[in-house]
Amino acid sequence: MAQSNLLEVDWSQIPAPSDDGGAAHLAGMKIPPVSLRATDDTVVDLSQLAGRTVVFAYPRTGEPGKISLVDDWDMIPGARGCTPQTCAFRDLFAELKAAGAKHVYGLSTQSNEYQAEMAARLHLPFSVLSDEKLKLTEALQLPTMEVADLTLIKRLALIVDDGRITHVFYPVFPPDRNAGDVLAWLRENPR
Repeated sequence: MAQSNLLEVDWSQIPAPSDDGGAAHLAGMKIPPVSLRATDDTVVDLSQLAGRTVVFAYPRTGEPGKISLVDDWDMIPGARGCTPQTCAFRDLFAELKAAGAKHVYGLSTQSNEYQAEMAARLHLPFSVLSDEKLKLTEALQLPTMEVADLTLIKRLALIVDDGRITHVFYPVFPPDRNAGDVLAWLRENPR
């Protein structure tokens, strides 16, 4: 199935993910020292970042007009919505920063090259981190799903303070509201 419009989604037609407990262990965890390549061509180690960091993870962004990874992608709970989630973080970026986020990053298991194209196309004011080798995913035991022989991170958002996970948003649905939920939490929980 071709993905004609990645932003306009009728969420009532998409199955919502359930809380499978896959992220229950994350709050309070120290981020392990793992270096990830970013779309701005830097290397980021989330464990070394001072201050408050927002990391939102998603399975996989699509490309307009390209074929979906699998025909039933939209019917996999939590799969659809990576581009709307990312664009919502883009649109609220200034507010997130004003609410105390020193850093904002997207995260997926897609290659840096793939993500760089998406970041440029969507005019993202933040970098997206590639965990293509699953080093951070495995070290944190992030919730994942297997689709078309690929390991993909289930959609979630992390608030990280000085290298320690303070709060976890999981499951996330609908994805386009995640940035607003994160912003509300930041405003209610200043450092």
